Amino acid sequence: MKNSIYLLLFSILILSSCTTKQKEEVSAKYVEEFHSFAQPNKAVIKHMDLDVIVDFDKQIIKGKVSYQIEHQEANEIILDSKFLNIEKVAIDGAPTTFHLGRMDQQLGQALHIKLKPKTKAITIYYETTNQTEALQWLSPQQTADKTHPFLLTQGQAILTRTWIPIQDSPQLRVTYNAKVQVPNALMAVMSAENPKERAIDGIYNFKMRQAISPYLIALAVGDIAYKSISPQTGVYAEKSMLEKVHYEFADMDKMLKAAENLYGTYAWDQFDVIVLPPSFPFGGMENPRLTFATPTVIAGDRSLTSLVAHELAHSWSGNLVTNATWDDFWLNEGFTVYFEMRIMEALYGKDRANMLALISQQDLAEEIEGFKEEPEKTHLKLNLKGHNPDDGMNSIAYDKGYLFLRTLEEKVGREKFDQFLKTYFEKHAFSTMYTEKFIAYLNKELLEKHQVTFNTEEWIYQAGIPSNKAIIESDKFQIVEQMLVDFMKTNTINESLTKAWTTQEWVHFVRNIPKEMTTKQIAILDKKFDLSHAKNSYIAMVWYDQCIRHNYHENGIDQQIETFLMTVGRRWYVSTIYTALKESEQQDKALEIYKKARPNYHMVTANSIDKLLGYKG
Repeated sequence: MKNSIYLLLFSILILSSCTTKQKEEVSAKYVEEFHSFAQPNKAVIKHMDLDVIVDFDKQIIKGKVSYQIEHQEANEIILDSKFLNIEKVAIDGAPTTFHLGRMDQQLGQALHIKLKPKTKAITIYYETTNQTEALQWLSPQQTADKTHPFLLTQGQAILTRTWIPIQDSPQLRVTYNAKVQVPNALMAVMSAENPKERAIDGIYNFKMRQAISPYLIALAVGDIAYKSISPQTGVYAEKSMLEKVHYEFADMDKMLKAAENLYGTYAWDQFDVIVLPPSFPFGGMENPRLTFATPTVIAGDRSLTSLVAHELAHSWSGNLVTNATWDDFWLNEGFTVYFEMRIMEALYGKDRANMLALISQQDLAEEIEGFKEEPEKTHLKLNLKGHNPDDGMNSIAYDKGYLFLRTLEEKVGREKFDQFLKTYFEKHAFSTMYTEKFIAYLNKELLEKHQVTFNTEEWIYQAGIPSNKAIIESDKFQIVEQMLVDFMKTNTINESLTKAWTTQEWVHFVRNIPKEMTTKQIAILDKKFDLSHAKNSYIAMVWYDQCIRHNYHENGIDQQIETFLMTVGRRWYVSTIYTALKESEQQDKALEIYKKARPNYHMVTANSIDKLLGYKG
């Protein structure tokens, strides 16, 4: 009997130990994340139902959001909220108490909601305010058709909390349904299953069956139309832009098939792109099922569509396997640039892919030079605690990340590397990844498996670029460089050789104009090629940069630059030009233009330029 009691007690201890261990494993599911107030290991959202009205007159979104939640009998759940009016909160349909924490300039406020032990659902009634950073309300004059207003959202990195109270961390994933009411003349689309025609009553219902991170929840409302490219691909745009966009992105279905051939089946059913008004702050945003894109890529010759390849690649690297924290942002973007280059190579050949890769390397060199006083910012794994995660969204994550992966590919061989990546995406689909976990997986599944030695930690945790980087070459770029050398000597250029140049060759030519080139020589080039009136926005941007730095003021260039800054909101483009003005001792001119242009920019762009120019409003 005594032995039986001891055995029983021993069994209880073992069971208790196992239960404790299981609870610890549950609590360790989510890593520490500095850019969200949420404590998902205690209580976490799993599914969202959004029901809102878009009011263009008041420029607010108003309604309610409900979440199905999971928790270990927590007494509260914490959401992120910034510049929102929280009106009331309910749990399982009954009112509950809530309070907002102290306002943090970057993170906003913690929304504390009291729970009961068996709570399964919460509902928050709220409305946005005129400080909501994710939303941009555009007047008809700011659109292409200039007839109706437009609304767009931008959630990355931590702006979704400014239009929906949510647990705004990339390591959390939710499915969602949404009901959105808009004016009858407009159409609403989201990062979900989308309508192809306008609803007569202005009410749109959306469903996102695959779980996504909060920063990928997106909404656009405007006078837009749809045109399919294939059963699985198509484009949305304002009516005056639709045919141009359809022509420009005609290869989307080919890109999708090339991507699937590389790394497995596309997991999101539909791949559509919407071209937004010019104020959109990025080249593109990879919202699942509906990529948001800038009109600056509509060049008329399909020369800038690597952006579509990039956003498509995010359907695997970023959307399918997502960085767990913003310190791990390179896991999204470095992989995506690598994948983008592989798609471009598959469709258009190695020459074009290498030209894109070399331009990427030039961007990286400039970024590293800009961080020479802060070398820690050139690490792939970042430390953004206390900083806006937007600060880490630069060429380091994109282009150093790409170069790391390309170097790794050349070390182990493309066949082995492709199999590794395909398995990586399959094994970690619909989950998140952090740097240390990736390194362990890389070591086990690639390096140790094939007995390869590689300086992974130097690439990820140290500054600059390791000496074993891949060597990327382009015969076409060498010809471009020789033409520049010859021009500097003779002031003449063989125009016949430039007629077949791609956008990438022109960009390389202009970006590599020597500092010692005279204003007279700049004028010769402009007279021959009329670069000051370039229709291609990328070529125009790099040319304007050079004209400012070479003090060139002929051929109406000053007005062209001002018009560009007034009508384009893409952050990379406008920040390049404002930087050139500032560094050329034209700060007053930059501020004069910026004061007029700022209302046309999304807050993401405006925040960056405010900081660059020291603008206080």
